[in-house]
Amino acid sequence: CSTGDAMGMNMVSKGVQNVLDFLVNQFPDMDVLGISGNYCSDKKPAAVNWIEGRGKSVVCEAVIKEEVVHKVLKTNVAALVELNMLKNLTGSAIAGALGGFNAHASNIVSAVYIATGQDPAQNVESSHCITMMEAVNGGKDLHVSVSMPSIEVGTVGGGTQLASQSACLNLLGV
Repeated sequence: CSTGDAMGMNMVSKGVQNVLDFLVNQFPDMDVLGISGNYCSDKKPAAVNWIEGRGKSVVCEAVIKEEVVHKVLKTNVAALVELNMLKNLTGSAIAGALGGFNAHASNIVSAVYIATGQDPAQNVESSHCITMMEAVNGGKDLHVSVSMPSIEVGTVGGGTQLASQSACLNLLGV
């Protein structure tokens, strides 16, 4: 089963409703309590989305040269690696974060979602992200990666057909 290029939650809900209507006709004594049991955890932070993923799964990585770290970021590789470990990993773990081992991935997700006509409320689970940093090339350069297991997006439906949002999707080549 596929929802094509749509995010798909409305299609899934309508499909489930149709199945329930059919079942009620077949079994008149059946009581329907709700369409969702909430295991989908739509628009709520949940460990299941962090562990199993939901929607698209994205991993991005880059190596940033030492001179760029110094000139642009005004710091050094060792300091960034330590900060990431202390703040993003240890601090988030102490706070009991559910998939929030990052420095505000939700800000970027929200901005992209609004610009491309996505449902901004999907930011909750779509912002599950872990940021990793390590020194490479003899400690000179910085390897950065982000893993985001629950990106919920669509290129059709919702606000994707609005002029500005459609233009942003076209810029992205989707």
